[in-house]
Amino acid sequence: MGLFDKLKNLVSKKEEIQNEEEKETIENYDKGLKKTREEFVSKLNILGIKYTKVSEEYFDELEETLIMADIGVNTVMNFMDKLRKRVKNENITDTKYLKEVIVDELLIIYVEGESLSDKIKMNEDGPTVILMVGVNGVGKTTTIAKLAHKYVSEGKKVMLIAGDTFRAGAVEQLKIWASRTNSLFYGVDAIDPAGVIYDGLVKAKEENVDIVLIDTAGRLQNKVNLMKELEKINKVIGMHIEGAPHETLLVIDASTGQNGIMQAKAFKEITNITGIVLTKLDGTAKGGIVLAIKEEVNLPVKFIGLGESMNDLKPFDIENYIYGLFKDMV
Repeated sequence: MGLFDKLKNLVSKKEEIQNEEEKETIENYDKGLKKTREEFVSKLNILGIKYTKVSEEYFDELEETLIMADIGVNTVMNFMDKLRKRVKNENITDTKYLKEVIVDELLIIYVEGESLSDKIKMNEDGPTVILMVGVNGVGKTTTIAKLAHKYVSEGKKVMLIAGDTFRAGAVEQLKIWASRTNSLFYGVDAIDPAGVIYDGLVKAKEENVDIVLIDTAGRLQNKVNLMKELEKINKVIGMHIEGAPHETLLVIDASTGQNGIMQAKAFKEITNITGIVLTKLDGTAKGGIVLAIKEEVNLPVKFIGLGESMNDLKPFDIENYIYGLFKDMV
């Protein structure tokens, strides 16, 4: 069975689900990817009407459509090479059939090769430490709050530690979110972040906390300084809790598209990123960035932001993503 046939089955399966919680999650994905789907899939459909036969002009416009969906230039070029090969080898002339092949090949980008785990690695013995990194303005603090809300709702004891100690208002902002999400908090303004994190982890162990979420500074202008700071922070965390941090999640604003990919590459150079949180996916037509992250940075997307509310940060699910992106093509 080809991937396009699997997609048809997937769409049927998703639309028949009765479980209320699952239904709500699927609706979130559906709504969150609406802009990307409308922009991307409608352009693919229009291409199929404009050109009934495969031609160079068709390929040129398809290439432009894929780049506009922010799948990434390198990814698109590799994709187009593969597509041209298949067209030649399978002697495909009909654009209606080619549309199925396009979806097939796009899905292969995500599912082939190394399997990336989108699950959070939990510590079996003591607190699970999740270090949050990312440039300022991507929604890092609200993402931490949404993660805190998620884990508190699941009955976990959560602590937020403010490691962004020199940005005006950052510590206070995180303290407010801790209060709103019924989480514990540790933070001190204008002192060395590693020292604050050290003291915060002492408190977390005393309080038998399940999950520790650590905020960090979002400066990428001077990579050397940030690298040294993160090295020091990692060392301090590892001294306290063996094997920690268990996750280092990079927060990226999906609407920044290729700029977000550049951030992922830069942060990957300076610290051990284990996964991506994509925020503001609902507000952009650049949902193809998920494919670009897999192809160009080879990091798993662990969570995606599909709206403003506290419940709109969802664990990434490839089936729901594919459904939300391509359901109108079936």
